[in-house]
Amino acid sequence: MQTVLITGANRGLGLEFCRQYAAAGHQVIAACRHPNKAEQLAELAKQYPQIQIEALEVADFNQIDALAAKLADRKIDVLLNNAGVYADKPGRGFGHIDHQAWTASLAVNVMAPLKLAEAFLPHLKRGDKRLIVALSSLMGSMTDNTSGGSILYRSGKAGLNAALKSLSIDLRPTSVGVLILHPGWVRTDMGGPNGLIDVEESVSGMRRVIDNFSLADTGRFVKYDGSALPW
Repeated sequence: MQTVLITGANRGLGLEFCRQYAAAGHQVIAACRHPNKAEQLAELAKQYPQIQIEALEVADFNQIDALAAKLADRKIDVLLNNAGVYADKPGRGFGHIDHQAWTASLAVNVMAPLKLAEAFLPHLKRGDKRLIVALSSLMGSMTDNTSGGSILYRSGKAGLNAALKSLSIDLRPTSVGVLILHPGWVRTDMGGPNGLIDVEESVSGMRRVIDNFSLADTGRFVKYDGSALPW
């Protein structure tokens, strides 16, 4: 049995990660901004008592430190950075960029996963799996970008990839691994109704990649089916 900490756990991929990990018998720490409004997550926790719901706004680094202190005696096997935002809006591309929104999105998409890694590194070192996972996107790939646009989101995911690649090298001597995952184009609130796969398929695939992870894979950027992606 593993303990998995999941951010953005109240909907979409985060909620499905909670469901699948709990159904498999693992302990789940489900973090979200407003637990009192997370009705689906609350219902899931009634079904699976091993789900522990915690309040966390990942852009508030004091909250991250407070949660790490609250869970100081817990081991964590997998830190799953799922929380993310898509801040690009029609008509707000180059020439009309909302720089305040860009700054806020970078805090969530780039800085928060690194802050979480810092705060929960002691917990991970006590775990068995010892793995930091971040949900990135193929939209963060320089090579794959042939259509332009989505400057706020693309820059955030590219920044996340760069930061986590460095982190994988820095943490390798501690035997804590880093895995960067692209969930695919999923039918969620963020992905929209035209996505190619549903949340169950995406999360099942990502869980297989996580389960099969070894330290030799640290720093890889891979799709939900395990195939390597270009930077």
